[in-house]
Amino acid sequence: MKLTYTKVGDYLLPNLTSKNQNYKKINKYGLLKLDYLKENNKALYTTLLMKNELTNYLISVSDECENRLNNLMEQFKKYDKLLSEKSKEINQLEWTKLMNNYNNIAEEIILNELIYNKNV
Repeated sequence: MKLTYTKVGDYLLPNLTSKNQNYKKINKYGLLKLDYLKENNKALYTTLLMKNELTNYLISVSDECENRLNNLMEQFKKYDKLLSEKSKEINQLEWTKLMNNYNNIAEEIILNELIYNKNV
């Protein structure tokens, strides 16, 4: 690896740039994965950090978890008749309770499958 330098005044500063960085937002699932890696898989964390791939990895985890959550919620809506628009109009409070319950179930599935899975 060859470094180039730029002279600023009396100092030579290295020209450091980051390549292949994805600048999308990291959601809560990405941040949970980051904490998990720091605490439980320091080798993978250090490797990704040194290869400058940590941000891209966390964004991919974020996207994958978000897609999984959306798919699970769509499946719940499809198979439970109490989550229909008609049911929503009739009893909004009950519909909201049920949606929150299914959302919690979906998030628990995501945390077990994708965040704390040692293979991902």
